[in-house]
Amino acid sequence: MMWRSPLARVRDALRGQKVREKDLRNLVSNLPYEGLDKWKQPNRYFPGNSIKTSKYTLLLFIPMNLFEQFHRLANLYFVGLAILNFVPVVNAFQPEVALIPICVILCLTAMKDAWEDFRRYQSDKRLNSMPCLIYSRKVKQFVERYWKDVRVGDFVKVVCNEIVPADLLLLHTSDPNGVCHIETANLDGETNLKQRRVVPGDPEFEAESFNSIVVCEKPNINLNHFKCYVEKPDKDKVGAGIENLLLRGCTVRNTDHAVGFVVYAGHETKAMLNNNGPRYKRSKQERRLNIDVMFCVILLLTMCLVGALGHYLWLQTLPGLPPYLVPHSNGHLDSPSLSSFYMFFTMIILLQVLIPISLYVSIELVKIAQIFFITNDIDLYDEETDSQIQCRALNITEDLGQIEYIFTDKTGTLTENKMVFRRCSIMGTEYPHKENGKTSHWTLKLASWSQSPLQMAELFVSVMSTSILAQSCPCVCGRTYGHAGHRLAQITDVTPDKKLLQQISGAESTSVSRKIDAYLDFFLALAICNTVVVSMATAQRQRVSAEFSVDVDERWRWRRSKRAKMDGGFRNRTISVDSSIEEDHFNPPVKLEGSGGNTGAQTCSLHVPRSSSEPAVTPDMVCYEAESPDEAALVYAAKAYGFILLGRTPDSVTVRLPSGEDLRFEVLDTLTFDSNRKRMSVLVRHPISKEYVLYTKGADYAIMELLGTPYAGMFSIRTDTQQHLDYYAKEGLRTLCIAKKVLSGREYESWSADRHRALAAIENREQLIMDTAVQIETNLTLLGATGIEDRLQENVPDTITALREAGIQVWVLTGDKPETAVNIGYACRLLEEEDLVINMSCKNKLTCTSILDCTLEEVRRYVADPRNVDTTPDISLVIDGRTLAMTLSSDLQERFVELAKHCRSVLCCRVTPLQKSAVVKIIREKLKVMTLAVGDGANDVNMIQAADVGIGISGQEGMQAVMMSDFAISRFKHLKKLLLVHGHWCNSRLANMIIYFFYKNTANVNLLFWYQFFCGFTATAMIDYWLMIFFNLFFTSAPPIMFGILDKDISAEMLLGVPELYRTGQGSGEYRFSTFWVSMLDAFYQSLVCFFIPYLAYRGSDMDIFSFGTPVNTISLFTILLHLSIEIKAWTVVHWVIMLGSVALYFIVTLAYSAICVTCNAYWTLQSQMVDPMFYLVCIITTVVALLPRYHHESCIHRYGNALENTNKLRPVKRSGLSVPPSPTLGTSVEAYPPSPTASEITGDEFTLNVISENYNRPVHT
Repeated sequence: MMWRSPLARVRDALRGQKVREKDLRNLVSNLPYEGLDKWKQPNRYFPGNSIKTSKYTLLLFIPMNLFEQFHRLANLYFVGLAILNFVPVVNAFQPEVALIPICVILCLTAMKDAWEDFRRYQSDKRLNSMPCLIYSRKVKQFVERYWKDVRVGDFVKVVCNEIVPADLLLLHTSDPNGVCHIETANLDGETNLKQRRVVPGDPEFEAESFNSIVVCEKPNINLNHFKCYVEKPDKDKVGAGIENLLLRGCTVRNTDHAVGFVVYAGHETKAMLNNNGPRYKRSKQERRLNIDVMFCVILLLTMCLVGALGHYLWLQTLPGLPPYLVPHSNGHLDSPSLSSFYMFFTMIILLQVLIPISLYVSIELVKIAQIFFITNDIDLYDEETDSQIQCRALNITEDLGQIEYIFTDKTGTLTENKMVFRRCSIMGTEYPHKENGKTSHWTLKLASWSQSPLQMAELFVSVMSTSILAQSCPCVCGRTYGHAGHRLAQITDVTPDKKLLQQISGAESTSVSRKIDAYLDFFLALAICNTVVVSMATAQRQRVSAEFSVDVDERWRWRRSKRAKMDGGFRNRTISVDSSIEEDHFNPPVKLEGSGGNTGAQTCSLHVPRSSSEPAVTPDMVCYEAESPDEAALVYAAKAYGFILLGRTPDSVTVRLPSGEDLRFEVLDTLTFDSNRKRMSVLVRHPISKEYVLYTKGADYAIMELLGTPYAGMFSIRTDTQQHLDYYAKEGLRTLCIAKKVLSGREYESWSADRHRALAAIENREQLIMDTAVQIETNLTLLGATGIEDRLQENVPDTITALREAGIQVWVLTGDKPETAVNIGYACRLLEEEDLVINMSCKNKLTCTSILDCTLEEVRRYVADPRNVDTTPDISLVIDGRTLAMTLSSDLQERFVELAKHCRSVLCCRVTPLQKSAVVKIIREKLKVMTLAVGDGANDVNMIQAADVGIGISGQEGMQAVMMSDFAISRFKHLKKLLLVHGHWCNSRLANMIIYFFYKNTANVNLLFWYQFFCGFTATAMIDYWLMIFFNLFFTSAPPIMFGILDKDISAEMLLGVPELYRTGQGSGEYRFSTFWVSMLDAFYQSLVCFFIPYLAYRGSDMDIFSFGTPVNTISLFTILLHLSIEIKAWTVVHWVIMLGSVALYFIVTLAYSAICVTCNAYWTLQSQMVDPMFYLVCIITTVVALLPRYHHESCIHRYGNALENTNKLRPVKRSGLSVPPSPTLGTSVEAYPPSPTASEITGDEFTLNVISENYNRPVHT
């Protein structure tokens, strides 16, 4: 390598920094420059693919770790005192001894940091050493290299089941259609396959002939967007986006190989930019702890000031020069004022233990143990998904016990997000599918009862026959949405409506009607307008173990089997069904003989099959993998009616009609779904009519606004469909509208040119793409609507009821229609029958202001009435997104918060992700409450991050919410035990441990302070310095940690059975201002007793100060440990071992130290004391007197069950009705909620207050 001057290197580094900071990057192939020096490489300014997530190096570990630890002010405080002790005029004891406590703490923390960093180093080494294939011009083929050797501009080949090593622009695949299937589970947790397409260009790709320039944007964290274009030598630009990018960490599936151009490598890849490590949040107790530390600092300075002033007065009262005051070398003594000034700092060194040096380390150890117990709770393990709870934020476990408001999403959080096709409306005619969603006969038996052996034998036969039928499709269709066979059956099995079957058969009778019949178009739209990936049974996905794969922990399998054995009984034996039966009601199943001799069931067409030499593709050979459960439900519904999606490529989609004819539609463009448009569209060319047809599906309000009037009588169809949609919503169904549009050739050519320019743009690309989508999605023709059922998760009503009894307000923030949200609200018992439901839906701000004013006036009048003391009004608020935007404005925000504060529950409907986070922030900041947000999708990420505690549910919408959360669970019902039990325990344990730490250190250090009154405030200690250090570092360090880990003030059964007990942790909780100062006063009292009773007992004797300090120190140990024994609520073997071990350790170490250290002040002191009966009498009497107040206090609390402290919190809340305020728009009171409410009651502009007094006919989803 040629030598380069340092100046040239610096100049090159500065130039590289400018290149990396540019918004656009120009990348070229590295092949023409292969073998040249690094500084001659065109892409040398961009980082390589080697990653380093470790913080330290071997040489710089000590200085870097010390620098990081000194960011904690407590460490700086103790290091400063240790350095101060080296100053001769202010030192309190040996300087080397003063360094021991802080050195021990720093070393323990450094060891923990070193172990964690070593694990990161090992992980980096494994990743960097993984093999990959890079093209080499010298050998004219792909050669094996390591991941760390990949550079920007290289051509990398990835084979099936391999992980992508860097961000690659896809240029070639083995698929003839230029498609590569990838799995992004390592990035967003989604296990469904996604398609990536080759950048349009030459079909025959050759790496050495690639001479184009790749222009891409600067690296960013957005996993769903990528701006890029490829500029060819003829200056022609070809646009590329996220659909052409293979991200690092993805796995190639169902594709033999793929070749890509490296655009981002190493730490610039999107996966690494999103890898932020564990989240750090400051808990409420930590913030309170800092305040109490400041109080202790003030108390320490006050005591030191008293000591300095006392020393000054003592010196002033001396009649002459005492012999024990040694003058300086010049023969003079310092003045009393200067001596007292020095004494102030000496007293700080002597009393420094008042600030607990080991408290922060103890808190970290306790939290690690708490997380261990939470993650290993078998009740928080979900057997169906084989997943356990994850604790991603390691320092806010105690906040789980202080939650006052919960904000939750609906779909996938309260519901299963496993969709069942229930109803549809086509051209204004409604077709109920009454049989859909009903659990099969054997599933009901399996889930419901304890059966006799004969019943189980019959059931086993039926299940086995079902399993034999299911063997025809070995791949797990729809596996993204479920693991148990009976749950899958609810998704894939659709029983067609007989009337609709006849209608379709009539439309299929002629080829002319086939072109224009709306019924055929409706089901073609269901089959085509989606992003479902189609694969065959023979292309079943195979998995290989890799660095990114996560193995199931064996302990969960052991515990699961143990639980099954404990439950006992034949009824708990589960029979797994790998896949469900997919019925084709047009083509009845017939038995076919396989080559392997296995008997299965497949479907064959009743129509005459096409003559072809290739074997026909049967419906049972097709497997679907969808990005959302909604799409899967619609595709399976179309399949049930004979419209079978057979294949999908970037340029085409193949659908088999009920007649058996296969239609291949040319896909011209796909307008993907986004949260602004609330719809998606697919533009195809019809194979028969050759028309340009746009099929669109989306939210009802988004589609209805775009309808035109191409058909006669379209208005009546639109009205009927809207009525059906409202009815579906009242049943709690998820609604979608289906529409189409036929374009002329001229319209398509004009739009296609605009679309091409938008795709090739770099600046404002997203907006241009959206504009082209909005441009074409106009004057649509309504085809129909669908209603899909999303069932409630297990035990959701019980969980919400328990949370509300615990004093937690539950809000639902959803994007669904108000009718759907209200129905789910009643089903999950968020809304009660006797509630006064305030439905707010306004079109202007004036109406919204009047509603808020009138309602608030009524609420204030109710609260001010003395007859309503200790009662709460039964108010529930339902508000839509448009009205919510008005109420969140600066002038109405306070009124909205005040109204919401008096509501038992709030449902926010049609809200955007930004509105969700805004609601959480406003409630958290205005009401000063602890908030928790729970969701399962990417649209819930903002809300999760805005709350004090964010919980993600690993559901059916990927893992974005889980990755950005503090805790991750698999079921909403797990919130009950996580908050009511673990939250209460963590909060109570840590609060009591912190208070005990302050008490322990104060009680011990005050012994030295009281002695100053008898030694002229000279900072003399009557206890040996080493024993003082050992006291806090060894003798009394383990018991409080054990107390913070294992103590249980209330059993789990009691906490779950009486949710009101959770209220004791809300607000200030157990770690209150009063509790802290009561413990401090108790510490002062106990220190007075522990010092003055021995002083009075030994006064007048010839005992030296260290012989006096020995019983005082022993009494202090007994008092502190017995004080903790009184605080402990649940004793275990571990408690006994640690408590007795601490006492034994004290005597063993003290006896050994006082016997070995002949020159020490404490030589043979304890031995001489232990032979004196007075020593034992003083220890017993002093300890009893010191603990009497604490024992009396704790006995009163145990006797009255915390009634003195928590009367208001545990008092049952009386509920009372609230009179209906006058409506500002109607001028009269509102009628009672009717059994069948109309749509205007919720979506109209009029303000309605509905009193629920009758049984509302709602299907309960269980």
